[in-house]
Amino acid sequence: MTDLRRALKASSIDYKVVKNTLAKRASEGTSVSSAKDSFSGPVAIAVGYDDPVILAKRMTEFSGKNEKLKVTGGVIDGRFLTSEEMKAIALLPPRNVLLSQVVGLLQSPMGKLAGAMNATITSFAYALRALEKKKSL
Repeated sequence: MTDLRRALKASSIDYKVVKNTLAKRASEGTSVSSAKDSFSGPVAIAVGYDDPVILAKRMTEFSGKNEKLKVTGGVIDGRFLTSEEMKAIALLPPRNVLLSQVVGLLQSPMGKLAGAMNATITSFAYALRALEKKKSL
């Protein structure tokens, strides 16, 4: 578990083992209250502040290596996710990569349009130059 705490701390993730009653009381009236029913048995809570994908990746990676740790669920943006959904999120690329992919998709059509416009202007300029040479002969 010390290895897990070190790995999570390096990723700016807080990890605490808490009692069930404390976890249930602390979650009341918050966006985490949807996970209240999953607090049974030993409970550890990991809180990520930046990217939920990184938290899901770290937890699923470590649970795959260590049989004692089982991811029973998680809360992202107030929505409770099952362990299968957390595994699916762990397969996603980090937030920065997703944002750059979206920007690339938005930028691609504009680049093609600019290339097509440039090709039209260039071919028009070549046609004018050819016409000028033909008239000068």
